[in-house]
Amino acid sequence: MLKPILLVEDNPNDLELTLIALSKSQLANQVIIVRDGAEALDYLHRRGDYAARPAGNPAVVLLDLKLPKVDGLEVLREIRTTEGLKPLPVVMLTSSREEQDLVRSYEMGVNAYVVKPVDFTEFVRAIADLGIFWAVLNEPPPGSQRYIKPNK
Repeated sequence: MLKPILLVEDNPNDLELTLIALSKSQLANQVIIVRDGAEALDYLHRRGDYAARPAGNPAVVLLDLKLPKVDGLEVLREIRTTEGLKPLPVVMLTSSREEQDLVRSYEMGVNAYVVKPVDFTEFVRAIADLGIFWAVLNEPPPGSQRYIKPNK
């Protein structure tokens, strides 16, 4: 079973571009879309609308920094302080080039910080590379489920 990618993005344009880029990378992983930090936490904690979702963490969380309700740094803090979520790979995917956001994200344990390129081609390449790395190439921590393609 492939683990899904959790995409936390409130900007409809960035959301559409990210989905296009992920589809161009031809990943088979399902992309779960949530539009604010509170919904992301509900998904991760399996509560509210997500109470019945199957157990297990996504392959990676692509997390926008500036979100309504609960911002990306608060979501990251919750992930890094919650048993069972701590090893979850989190990529901050943001428009912010502010050094304080970059430094704070890494201090709080983000795995990668990617500034959304303005150029469409660069954006597609960056997202495709992210998806392939985190969903396919990255070796997850012990105890995580990993999809292994059966030999034919």
